[in-house]
Amino acid sequence: MSRLAVMQPYFLPYIGYFQLIGAVDLFIVYDNIKYTKKGWINRNRILQNGSDAPISLPLKRASDSLDIRDRELAADFDREKLLRQVAGAYRKAPYFAETYALVERIVRHEDHNLFHFLRHSIGQVCDRLGVRTEIKTSSQVTIDDRLKGADRVLALCKAVGAQTYVNAIGGADLYSKQTFKNEGVDLMFIKARPFEYHQFSDPFVPWLSIIDVMMFNSDEAISTRITDGFDLI
Repeated sequence: MSRLAVMQPYFLPYIGYFQLIGAVDLFIVYDNIKYTKKGWINRNRILQNGSDAPISLPLKRASDSLDIRDRELAADFDREKLLRQVAGAYRKAPYFAETYALVERIVRHEDHNLFHFLRHSIGQVCDRLGVRTEIKTSSQVTIDDRLKGADRVLALCKAVGAQTYVNAIGGADLYSKQTFKNEGVDLMFIKARPFEYHQFSDPFVPWLSIIDVMMFNSDEAISTRITDGFDLI
C-alpha cells in the first residue's frame, strides 16, 4: 500500500477534504481521539444571502475529555430545521434537486452517535462524487493509542504498510519531512488550488462546505477538480 492519509471526521467539509481522500490509497478517519469543540468536526459554512453562514450538528452535553466516538447528537436535534436552512439557501441553485436529495439522506440518517453520523456522511459524498478510496476507522488499526502527533501517524503508516503519508497543507508546521524519512516514510502535503465558480452573485465566497460546490457544479466538474485541482508538495 503506497499512500495513506489520516484525518478527523468533519461535517460536510470543503472540497479539499475529498481531494485528500482521492489522492491516497487508504484514508483513515480518526474516531478514537479527543473531540475538539473549537474545530470543524460538527459544523461548517454554507452560502446564505451572499455571505457565509454556519450550519452545525448540536451535541448532547458531555465531558470535554471524551473521544469523538463517544459523543452523541443532541436529543432535540431538529433535522428538518437544518434541511430548511439548506433549502432556503440553495433552492434556486442549478444542481439543487440532486444535491438536496443527498443532503436529505445525510441529515436524516438516524444514528445519534456523532462519529457514525459523520462517517456515513463522508461515505455518501464519496459515493456521489465517485471517490473510490478505501476508508477505515482508526480504532480498526492496532497501534499504541497513547501515541500522539507524528508518532501516532507513523505508527499507523507502519501498521498498514504505507510508504507515503499525505497530509493537509496546514500540517506543514506540525510535521517534519526528515522525521518521517528517518522512519522510512515519505511525507507530502496536499495544497488545493483556488476553485472559483459562479454562485448567485459576486463576490465569490470561497472554501465553503462541499454542499456549496455540489449546488453550483456538475458531478463531472467536481470529480475533475478532486482528481486534478491540487498540488502535492
